[in-house]
Amino acid sequence: MTELAKLPVTVITGFLGAGKTTLIRELMQNPGGKRLAVVVNEFGDVGVDGEILKSCAIPDCPAENIMELSNGCICCTVADDFIPTIEALMALEPRPDHILIETSGLALPKPLLKAFDWPDIRSKITVDGVIALADAEAVAAGRFAPDVAAVDAQRQADDSIDHETPLSEVFEDQISCADIVLLTKPDLAGPEGVAKAKAVIASEAPRPVPVIEVAEGAVDPRVILGLEAAAEDDMDARPSHHDDHGEHEHDDFDSIVVDLPELSDPQTLVRAIETLAKAHNILRVKGYAAVAGKPMRLLVQAVGARVRHQFDRPWAADEARQGRLVVIAEHDDIDREVIEAALGAVPQPAG
Repeated sequence: MTELAKLPVTVITGFLGAGKTTLIRELMQNPGGKRLAVVVNEFGDVGVDGEILKSCAIPDCPAENIMELSNGCICCTVADDFIPTIEALMALEPRPDHILIETSGLALPKPLLKAFDWPDIRSKITVDGVIALADAEAVAAGRFAPDVAAVDAQRQADDSIDHETPLSEVFEDQISCADIVLLTKPDLAGPEGVAKAKAVIASEAPRPVPVIEVAEGAVDPRVILGLEAAAEDDMDARPSHHDDHGEHEHDDFDSIVVDLPELSDPQTLVRAIETLAKAHNILRVKGYAAVAGKPMRLLVQAVGARVRHQFDRPWAADEARQGRLVVIAEHDDIDREVIEAALGAVPQPAG
């Protein structure tokens, strides 16, 4: 197989809630004439992102071209999950023109790039590019500032911050590995926030990279597909905090799945999530809920205390009208009893 025949792969990375699924959904609807395949790496036990994407399937990206990896961070399960999934996608008929990989918000992109050096796929696959999504409002707020003094000053000014967070390293590694950075939700950050976010990204990136403002995932596929970066051969230009010790631990994060009874009012759930995020440092909530009297399923996605919800599809005839949410937080902040009580969870049987 010649170099020109290699199947291009785009790695889409970014912090929790940065808009990766929204971007992929937009690319699926507007693929620029390419037949796409998608790999979704979930963090948690419910395939929410995969379900969202499969509900958007079109002939150029049918449901069978969308595969989920739910056994942990993609960069830690390469041999068991990732390689067989890529091989299965390459065996599809007709063969995809391009594969999109949505990493977990906790994934480091560099170990994933190293997986493309595996003998089984190196001659068949090339990393067309790494796309990092960054939430403009979050970056502008200084949550991932590379300046240690600035981080210390922020900690002293905010009594709720009493420990170092590994999220900053995840963010920095994603920016360092990127070929293009998409600055999402610029409307929430405003012009001043966008300018601040761009300055932070420029200071963090080890080399000049384009930074593009993107709202609701709307970006011309010609801008981010077809970069021909061959990132697997360009590792030295993509430094990582973990270059010297290879592995990274996810013990700092945990997730639980919460089953919900049918709701009478979605705003009750929204307020509960907002309260949890503020009081217990919940990073991410995503899933779905059933609302009494409504034939459509309510899709729920939250980043911290920012909650978005919409009806996405009718409940299937064979589905139980019961909600499920994945709640993600740093390990010390996960208290199942508190979270379930706040969300009004379905009681679990004893034992």
